[in-house]
Amino acid sequence: MRLRWDIAYDGTNFSGWAKQPGRRTVQGVLEETAQQVLRMSEPVRLTVAGRTDAGVHATGQVAHTDLPPVDVSRLRYRLYRALPDDVRVIDIRPAPAGFDARFSAVRRRYVYRVCDAPWGVDPLRRFDTLAWPRALDVDRMNAAAEKLLGLNDFAAFCKQRPGGTTIRELQQLRWERTDEHMLRVDVAADAFCHSMVRSLVGVLLLVGDGRREVDWPAELLRSRQRDSAVAPAHGLTLAGVDYPPDEELAARAEQTRNVRAADELRGESS
Repeated sequence: MRLRWDIAYDGTNFSGWAKQPGRRTVQGVLEETAQQVLRMSEPVRLTVAGRTDAGVHATGQVAHTDLPPVDVSRLRYRLYRALPDDVRVIDIRPAPAGFDARFSAVRRRYVYRVCDAPWGVDPLRRFDTLAWPRALDVDRMNAAAEKLLGLNDFAAFCKQRPGGTTIRELQQLRWERTDEHMLRVDVAADAFCHSMVRSLVGVLLLVGDGRREVDWPAELLRSRQRDSAVAPAHGLTLAGVDYPPDEELAARAEQTRNVRAADELRGESS
């Protein structure tokens, strides 16, 4: 049976989502714990909607796994008892037919939090909020952000990977001030390439504090030349993953696989 997992974690002490030899990762902890509580001889394999980097958090991560028939409620309870406090499985349930956590997704949503108080960030928020030492102008940042929306080649904002495309549809990039010194930016796209969100945030922060002009991010986008302004990981949280109606899940997954395969072929021939 295929199960959908909804997952939250504090990324502070993880080396990202993906398993790495000798490193503590979210995937590694979840798979090893699930194998133990299920007393399986075979490894448990999770497929995730979007891999997060070291230090990045999640409140709305989604994954799937294929397992022999299990008592889902009991599995969730046993995971609650066995997992460390910095990762939680919020829900596990049978997935609809055709569901693929990665390829069926139509949108990933992130939040990045910043504090521009002159005295720094509240100690209770220091692990999920960036302290910025200069006052930020939300209107300037939003004016710059609007010029980046839509289907574009985001090579200037992505860490290149062999065979991977940097063309993405950026659907939302909007800043708001939630109180006197706290800001958040909501970012949504069909998918993100490596370090894209943090690169967008880093560039816009330099516009917000006046060190760069409002048109500068759009100029970077057109140039396709990567800049070094990348915001730290700890301010970033994966807030959610959106999927189409159940009857469209399989078609969406097939479409995405075909696009990814075409991208890989182009990369090999270039």
